[in-house]
Amino acid sequence: MKLLFVSLGCDKNLVDSEVMLGLIRDRGWEITDDETEAEAIVVNTCCFIHDAKEESINTLIEMGELKKTGKAKVLIAAGCLAQRYHNEIKEELPEVDAVIGTTAYEHIVEAVESAWEGKGYERLEALDYLPKNESVRLNTTGGHYAYLKIAEGCDKHCTYCIIPKIRGNFRSAPMEKLLEEASYLVRGGVKELILVAQETTLYGKDLYGEKRLPELLRKLCQISGLEWIRLLYCYPEEITDELIAVIKEEDKICNYLDMPIQHCSDSILKRMGRRTSRAELVSIVEKLRKEIPDICLRTTLITGFPGETKEEHQELLDFVDSMEFDRLGVFTYSPEENTAAARMEGQIEEAVKESRQEELMALQQEIAFEKAEETEGTKLFALIEGFLPEDNIYIGRTYKDAPNVDGYIFVQADRELLSGEIVPVYVTEAKGYDLIGELIQ
Repeated sequence: MKLLFVSLGCDKNLVDSEVMLGLIRDRGWEITDDETEAEAIVVNTCCFIHDAKEESINTLIEMGELKKTGKAKVLIAAGCLAQRYHNEIKEELPEVDAVIGTTAYEHIVEAVESAWEGKGYERLEALDYLPKNESVRLNTTGGHYAYLKIAEGCDKHCTYCIIPKIRGNFRSAPMEKLLEEASYLVRGGVKELILVAQETTLYGKDLYGEKRLPELLRKLCQISGLEWIRLLYCYPEEITDELIAVIKEEDKICNYLDMPIQHCSDSILKRMGRRTSRAELVSIVEKLRKEIPDICLRTTLITGFPGETKEEHQELLDFVDSMEFDRLGVFTYSPEENTAAARMEGQIEEAVKESRQEELMALQQEIAFEKAEETEGTKLFALIEGFLPEDNIYIGRTYKDAPNVDGYIFVQADRELLSGEIVPVYVTEAKGYDLIGELIQ
């Protein structure tokens, strides 16, 4: 059987997709990118915000059309949208033959085979269940980097967020399983491991009674052949002195921290259900920069939260201007069903949200471009990701750049460079968010 797999949403969802792909491959099926040749199609859906929900629904409809025009006989909906709206999918999308939820993806083979036999299928495990992931993942990111999902779910229950309702409460993966998975990925050629979860900084609290992220990081650093370790989704209130020390002391850990803060106004942070104040955010940023002077800080913000005033928007602009984050993304607030924020008074018009988002991103662009220019004349290491033959130049990322969200460095070299190779580069020019450099011999 030829099977097409479509993975939507975040990098955590991508890890689930890679586990499913591993199970499908181990079953002996052929995985194809040609939708006209696919006999079965799996869509791993997302519904974190409205746009993601729409993309998932439209993709299911589009793939359903292939059952009329192509060879496809079976369509399976998996993941977040399937978990949250399984009844609606069955009623309104009859082209979908099987549904599996966020904690049931290890049953993908059973789902496809049951649907193939015309039996239909639905599997929704309890949200406190943690899939075993015993299969060997099929890495889809090109081979030289991979995401390591260290926990599932979230206990924070921010007022705007639906994650606990579709992913459950926070559950850490056993450390020995993570080390085994990481070792396997590195043996397969992975040079950079990117640790992800809804919140990485709480790792181990539920399993071991205390936060064990620093211990996990030190053990990962002992894996031979692993060059870089990158941390995403670190909540500011959970960043400890011990964690900062590990990042500072271990050479393999990139001096890069993704720390979503969402806003700076104390009143909005409180209405969001966040656990920090503006003063605490300033304090943790100052501590990180003092202890690790070359640290690259990425954050995300939400603009247009219910009740956000012009003054609070200006406060956020001033905060971004003064903090000078290296990397920053801004989302417009999306009211999600069954969340406290969606029921709040003072919902803001989309045009106002978008205008505020544009203002914030314009300011951040100035900051990011200036920071890029400051790297001219310096030496950075680049992880090579490919070659652009039309420009005769290699493309890579520095420690300051996470895949798919940050910039690139374009490297001129007088010898052949291989994807996955980490090389020293002299930065000659900054172009917007990206850098240009020359290989140092």
